[in-house]
Amino acid sequence: MFKNKVVVITGAGSGIGRELALQFADSGARLALSDINRAGLDETVGAVSSRLPAGSNVVGTVRGYLVDASSKDAVYAHAEEVTRDFGTAHYVINNAGATIFGTVEHTSIEEFEWQIGINMWGVLYGTKAFLPLMLAQKEGCIVNISSVFGLLGFPTQSAYNMSKFAVRGLTECLWSELEGTGVRAVCVHPGGIKTNIDRDGRVCAAATEQDTAFEKESEKLLQTPPKDCAADIIRGLRSGRKRILTGNKSSTMFWMARLFPNSYPKLLRCARRRGR
Repeated sequence: MFKNKVVVITGAGSGIGRELALQFADSGARLALSDINRAGLDETVGAVSSRLPAGSNVVGTVRGYLVDASSKDAVYAHAEEVTRDFGTAHYVINNAGATIFGTVEHTSIEEFEWQIGINMWGVLYGTKAFLPLMLAQKEGCIVNISSVFGLLGFPTQSAYNMSKFAVRGLTECLWSELEGTGVRAVCVHPGGIKTNIDRDGRVCAAATEQDTAFEKESEKLLQTPPKDCAADIIRGLRSGRKRILTGNKSSTMFWMARLFPNSYPKLLRCARRRGR
């Protein structure tokens, strides 16, 4: 399914993005990998290259690109670079993301803009930049990484919630709009994945003890290894699923939001008190 297909992955310098790159490479894909962190990106490209069969054309199989996903110009230029270097794109994984801890009251507008710029606008830019190419060739798949926090609202994660709900809304809209085009869209909702997003996340400048409470607790939720998450995503793509749930508590939160849409905040409070 993926052999010789061109897979574009943003946020490939660590975590889920890196594991997706490795596993797509094992499936014979050609990889256009990007990140804003040059050191992490180089490590991923090196790790992929080391797994290629002897005699493989590394340049034609994997390339790294330094890209700020929150910049429209940078993402559109990246799409042009990928087309120049690989000729096309078959899968675009809009994975780059960040987080900030803080209540709505204490998170500044500028901090909201920073968060949403990466998590929401970055996904939209990646979708818009590559979609025309996919529609023209009548083949392709846009994979947008949302979150379990795109299924329900969580305290001190308002900016993250906003961005991930938006990613979900965009992707579900594409389900209908792309019908019959040969292009599909997939929404991924990772749960507690043990990546650097928590360690590298910001706490709002006006943070109080309330704002930092979840940040201190979050390590308990981050249990699933990124390689397991990447494997779930690839299995979901192989099976043609539109929505992929993966990672610690992902199914629990999905059904919590579906079955108790108005009362799940109370359930979340109870779970946090019990440390679960």
